[in-house]
Amino acid sequence: MVIAPDSFKGTVTAAGAARALAEGWRRVRPQDVLRLLPLADGGEGTLAAVLQARPGAVTESVPDSTGPDGRPVTGRYALLPDGTAVVELATASGLPLLTEPDPLGATTRGTGETIAAALDRGAERLVVAVGGSASTDGGTGLLRALGLELYDGLGRPLPDGGGALVRAASLDRSRLRAAPPGGVQVLTDVVNPLLGPDGAAAVYGPQKGADPEQIAQLERGLARLAELLGGDASAPGSGAAGGTGYGLRAGWGAELVPGASAIAELLELDAELASADLVISGEGCYDATSLQGKVVGEVARRAGAAGVPLAVVAGAAAADAANLAAPTPVRLLTLTQLAGSRQRAVAEATRWLGEAGAGLATRHR
Repeated sequence: MVIAPDSFKGTVTAAGAARALAEGWRRVRPQDVLRLLPLADGGEGTLAAVLQARPGAVTESVPDSTGPDGRPVTGRYALLPDGTAVVELATASGLPLLTEPDPLGATTRGTGETIAAALDRGAERLVVAVGGSASTDGGTGLLRALGLELYDGLGRPLPDGGGALVRAASLDRSRLRAAPPGGVQVLTDVVNPLLGPDGAAAVYGPQKGADPEQIAQLERGLARLAELLGGDASAPGSGAAGGTGYGLRAGWGAELVPGASAIAELLELDAELASADLVISGEGCYDATSLQGKVVGEVARRAGAAGVPLAVVAGAAAADAANLAAPTPVRLLTLTQLAGSRQRAVAEATRWLGEAGAGLATRHR
């Protein structure tokens, strides 16, 4: 039996949810063989999911990386036995690292420094999970840490941050490091373009503290970057992480891929399902978006293809959850139902996840 949840955002990590479900299951059926495979969709928690599921993966630290506000932070990446390095942008450039919002000045430079360290360590392939970004700099901080140069009209280097991009007049790629031979994948759970009403500044700028005037400035700066860097600013996912998806694709030839699918491949979910008689997935809220590129939808798709029954444990569920067109039938259980209220479910999520695991084990044949 495979237990493959996403995190319950702000409450329980994916690894914690998997453990709680397993502990509840073992209270009822201690003889069963359980495979815990916590998943992620390219956002926060991706690195932890990879380290949990891939024996032989090692964590490397990058002390004194540049945080989103310029203060030093410790970057981290995972190096897999096959030479793949997995970098989680939120580790060095995430929004929670800011003491206060800095929509114009926040930078992705620390993620670039982490990538550079992985390349120095001999990484042959790179996977970058870009969820949770603090900045809207089009990935320029990241690329500048790898050797890209950006100048204003007087030939002076631009300061970091998306707010400075409106002054960009030229760029120099001559010292930009080469991408690793195995290529670069950017994992994202969004399909936004770089620019426009659905773009990085308009949609995600407010979440990072930008007011309308700042959003307009960031939009102009990203548009200027697109003129200089080239590439397709309308490609789905280009707006991910404040335009970092675009920057890595246009500046470094990266491939933008749905995070949940790529993580499922990286952690070999299909191989685990081949010998399973049940898979349990889960997330904070089960609704229509769950089936649109998120972990639960990806597990449902692969479970259906493998002919494995699926149970979903969610913190809560939309009113129309029973009518959602999932790729395979879903046995749905919510912590809100078990606890009797949302407040109790959130306050004691681990307890109720254990109860959900025990309940599913009792009914399993």
